[in-house]
Amino acid sequence: MKRDARIYIAGHTGLVGSALLRRWQSEGYQNLITRTHAELDLERQSETEYFFHQERPEYVIQAAAKVGGILANHTYPAEFIQRNLAIHTNVIHAAWKAGVNRLICLGSSCVYPRECAQPMKEEHLLTGPLEATNEPYAVAKIAGVKMCEAYNRQYGTNFISVMPTNLYGPNDNFDLETSHVLPGLIRKFHLARLAANGNWESIKTDESRYGPLPDDFRASLISISKSTGHKPLLPVAGSRLPAAVTIWGTGKPRREFLHVEDLAEACLYIMELDDEKWSSLLPVDRAPIINIGCGKDISIKELALLVKKIVDFKGELVFDHTKPDGTPRKLLDVSRMAKLGWKPNMSLSDGIKLTYEWYLESAVL
Repeated sequence: MKRDARIYIAGHTGLVGSALLRRWQSEGYQNLITRTHAELDLERQSETEYFFHQERPEYVIQAAAKVGGILANHTYPAEFIQRNLAIHTNVIHAAWKAGVNRLICLGSSCVYPRECAQPMKEEHLLTGPLEATNEPYAVAKIAGVKMCEAYNRQYGTNFISVMPTNLYGPNDNFDLETSHVLPGLIRKFHLARLAANGNWESIKTDESRYGPLPDDFRASLISISKSTGHKPLLPVAGSRLPAAVTIWGTGKPRREFLHVEDLAEACLYIMELDDEKWSSLLPVDRAPIINIGCGKDISIKELALLVKKIVDFKGELVFDHTKPDGTPRKLLDVSRMAKLGWKPNMSLSDGIKLTYEWYLESAVL
């Protein structure tokens, strides 16, 4: 791929898209095309097709999506399926009409069945029922996979889907109502540490940057503050909660995590493959997908303890067994990526430390 190739990164302001943009820029690509949502609404077919007709990108990385954790998926199922379906439909179809050379469509490990054999292989797609808590989102992502497969078969396009594991890193969503588990844990333990030290001004600053706190969590912070002898400055009714950070579920489910910078490197690695290796990703007998992960997982309890240690919160944590756990385990089989010669570089501990450092710096901006 030439350094002056026209490359469109859809969703460049998000967690994944911003990492892709940084990675492509660092490798000297000079003709990167981006649009904010205000400039281009990918949910509108006419806008999307006009953009592709005008810009004529040669390569596309489709990272635009509506994303969120269990609570967000449960609260807004219609938005998760409708918006993600619209984005995939419009981008993939417009890419074909514009004659795009290669397209990478970002999927998610949630496309695999809830009770999938572990580790999850690419051929396990559509072999069983999905996890109910994120089924609408998963269905939209599966539609993107099958669209790539259908367009490749009918039109001879070069479209593939990559299935990353759980991602985290700079520009993640730290809103406690809609975030995924890892950024949610980072923020919870950070705010709990501030409350334990009576640092309510910093908590207010954090709220102004990352969004207001749910009443139940605010009450927990007050309980933590009182337990350490500090006077709370954020009164709320009904604050008789344990002086601890509460985690949804039992803590038993296991998850695999990949720093978003590793994913960006993997996507660039794939896009730069020679024709023979790229063609190996476009089989005629199955969907054109490839898993991207680290091949190791950790329980939610172990993850919470790790984040707690990195953030340096000295208090307690409890698990709310009345809340859903989600899929029992999600570990990707990453052997195909390994055979292509790629593996991630960052450990989970180092990745969380870097993400927390970014969080701290961004909280005061």
